[in-house]
Amino acid sequence: MSKSKSSESVKVVVRCRPMNEKERAAGFERMVSVDVKLGQIVVRSPRDASELPKIFTFDSVYDWTSKQIDLYDETFRPLVDSVLLGFNGTIFAYGQTGTGKTYTMEGIRNDAERRGVIPNSFEHIFTHISRSQNQQYLVRACYLEIYQEEIRDLLSKDQSRRLELRERPDVGVYVKDLSSFVTKCVREIENVMNVGNQNRSVGATNMNEHSSRSHAIFVITVECSELGVDGENHIRVGKLNLVDLAGSERQTKTGAQGERLKEATKINLSLSALGNVISAL
Repeated sequence: MSKSKSSESVKVVVRCRPMNEKERAAGFERMVSVDVKLGQIVVRSPRDASELPKIFTFDSVYDWTSKQIDLYDETFRPLVDSVLLGFNGTIFAYGQTGTGKTYTMEGIRNDAERRGVIPNSFEHIFTHISRSQNQQYLVRACYLEIYQEEIRDLLSKDQSRRLELRERPDVGVYVKDLSSFVTKCVREIENVMNVGNQNRSVGATNMNEHSSRSHAIFVITVECSELGVDGENHIRVGKLNLVDLAGSERQTKTGAQGERLKEATKINLSLSALGNVISAL
């Protein structure tokens, strides 16, 4: 990655998933091609072969054969390194329901080749800490979801409780009374995430049997204490936000009704607001 690219505050990376069983069984043809070197996605019209293809350029692109570890090392490792140096960073997956957001973020945890961004970041952080010699680290984790525009603490015993957003001059925007747990190794932070995952809102639609019905944010705060040349302890704090967004939906494709339709309406509304924020940036 070039120096100019590494200094940019927002990067957009696109990953194309392989066709699923339903699509293959229906005889669908792939209309998307990926140029990894140029960072381009080319989309052909399924209705008119003579129509010029649409070309979209991003910071990085990955095709359906891409490996989880390559995606992490090339795209996310530099960001997590910056968090360990005391900066804040956010990684979130955005896309239509069923496009592989949760797989990219979480993957298969007990499979080293298929584990996603989140477990790879856990391994990354605690490997770095274990190799440090002159620093003392404290790692805290919290986990929340935004379900129908209400904030839930996924680590709280009382799942009916709703939390509030607050703002302070010294810390900025924060969630009042959000649970936080100190973790000392990969196993401990994985246990924290597993507890939260059991409380997440998921449901089945026509497009995804395990559709996330909420936006989930796993926050890792890394505090580092180091003795400076002045003989004083200096503390730096970095924060990593790992976000699994609910997928944007079309009711005609998902077949959402009743509560699922209500969820989808809230999901699409919040994703629209997020899009406005990104456009403003």
